Amino acid sequence: MKIMIVDDNAGMREMIRDVACKENDSVLECSDGTDAVSAFSQFQPDVVLMDIEMKGMDGFTASEIIMKTNPATKIIFITSHNTSAFRLKAKSLNAGFVTKENLSELNQLL
Repeated sequence: MKIMIVDDNAGMREMIRDVACKENDSVLECSDGTDAVSAFSQFQPDVVLMDIEMKGMDGFTASEIIMKTNPATKIIFITSHNTSAFRLKAKSLNAGFVTKENLSELNQLL
């Protein structure tokens, strides 16, 4: 599987990789939404694991742009903020939603 991990914290990207990725997965890490949008069309991931709050372009904006490029893209938002507004926005984008405290839930969604 090709997985794109987007988070502004390198340690969190590593943790997500450890939890969600298997040995034979192809993984690309991006540090913000702008990097993710730029790399998306070349990498063509099967799934994007996207933080929401990042410097520069946030995860929701990046995901909307990515979805316009490829509406079938599978996106799972990963955030520290378990708010109803964030959950509703993720749902409106047909995306999954996992809190950073419950990363083990990623395996069920993948």
